[in-house]
Amino acid sequence: MAITPEVTEPAPPVEAAAAARRPANARSFGPLLLRLHFYAGILVAPFILIAATTGFLFTLVPTLDKVVYSTELVVDNPGDTTVPVSQQVEAARATHPEGDFIGVRVGEGDATTQVDFTSPDLSEESELVHTVYVDPYTARVTGQLTTWWTATPLNTWLDTFHRDLHLGKTGELYSELAASWLWVLALGGVVLWWRRQRGNRTARRLLAPELAAKKGVRRSRSWHAATGIWLSVGLLILSATGLTWSGYAGANFGAALDAMKGNRPYVTTEIGAAAAPAEGGGHHSEGGAAPETPIDPAAVDTVLNGARTAGIDGPVQITPPADSASAWSVTETDNVWPVRFDSVAVDTTGKVTDQVSFADWPLLAKLTSWGVQAHMGLLFGLFNQIILALLAIGLISVIVWGYRMWWQRRPTRVGRRALAGAPPARGAWQQLPAWGIVVGVPVVFAIAWALPLLGIPLLAFLVFDLLLGVVRRNRKRPEVPVSPAPAGS
Repeated sequence: MAITPEVTEPAPPVEAAAAARRPANARSFGPLLLRLHFYAGILVAPFILIAATTGFLFTLVPTLDKVVYSTELVVDNPGDTTVPVSQQVEAARATHPEGDFIGVRVGEGDATTQVDFTSPDLSEESELVHTVYVDPYTARVTGQLTTWWTATPLNTWLDTFHRDLHLGKTGELYSELAASWLWVLALGGVVLWWRRQRGNRTARRLLAPELAAKKGVRRSRSWHAATGIWLSVGLLILSATGLTWSGYAGANFGAALDAMKGNRPYVTTEIGAAAAPAEGGGHHSEGGAAPETPIDPAAVDTVLNGARTAGIDGPVQITPPADSASAWSVTETDNVWPVRFDSVAVDTTGKVTDQVSFADWPLLAKLTSWGVQAHMGLLFGLFNQIILALLAIGLISVIVWGYRMWWQRRPTRVGRRALAGAPPARGAWQQLPAWGIVVGVPVVFAIAWALPLLGIPLLAFLVFDLLLGVVRRNRKRPEVPVSPAPAGS
């Protein structure tokens, strides 16, 4: 959002009267917030626009996957009885004789079973695996794909496009910058619009665009602001959940979770040991590593029966042990509300050696998990995907209206023409109340430390603003005439 003041259009009577009632020396955060909102809206909005566009494409993944990979993912004619999982794994092994068996996701309903193997042609650092898809009712192999954390190639491509534009670590800076500033722009826009309606503040004026306004900056601003109000809660959630995955802010978030013991706990597969919480912000994933010793697929049935007896139901991920002294792990993978993430460790006799229930997760771990699933469009199924798509489209529209206002506010009179409107007046920090400076400076430093890609651009805005002020003062400084030297000197 980039709400900017209007210089060519007189203020409405209600706003003018409200402004007249304010003391000339009144202290306020408004001018500073307006100037910050302007600069961030102009300079950071392009990154947010890219994130919104790529995010919209990512919301289409569940639908696109079913179309592009229907053969691999979907069973044409689901039966009444499934064949043993061990038989499905053996069928997958026959198709993929090389590599180690590292996990299986048991298919239910019209979903195929997915069996993961390592592959000699895949780098371990890439975290890619070879997945074989099997019809759980006939044990017929329906296809093979190279996947990343269970995601299809299309899903992986769009996810990476949204996260780093396929530019690697450098590209990740764009998405973290967008997430770091999205909440600032959203909250700032809400406050500015609330302040602007002072004197005649109603739900209609706050939430509905001013359709009666003539074409121009006032109409654009009303659409920009009213739409931003409707989007604000969703944008705050997207900003917060997006930051948990980011490189710098995400690392700080993970460290905070570690300090508060708020990470997701995982079952301990070491037989006889206690359950251990994950570290690093809860983004730990079970499985994926090749076991040290060959795994007998026949043990899968015994392990799954033991897990089912312990109450593990629904879709599950079964991960073989890393060595002969460890147990298998079986984890529920139902991402749709109400989620099911209970997990157990089971030995080869079917005995449960450790168990972790989702109900026992720390509250912070639950909130993080729900936020991640919601950000990816999984938590509420199709409804979640529709909401994310609407948020993306709305955010794109708000940004376009913001730039349109900037262009509409440009001076058009002869001799004063410009390509865009001027920024709000300088010196806004001088209008802050004293207590605001005392409290605000430490708070800003703390937020800037936690969110480096908010703090560094904020410092850049400040330096740019100071330099701009110096340049303008030098231009306006009158030249002092030099008196001629006296004759004979």
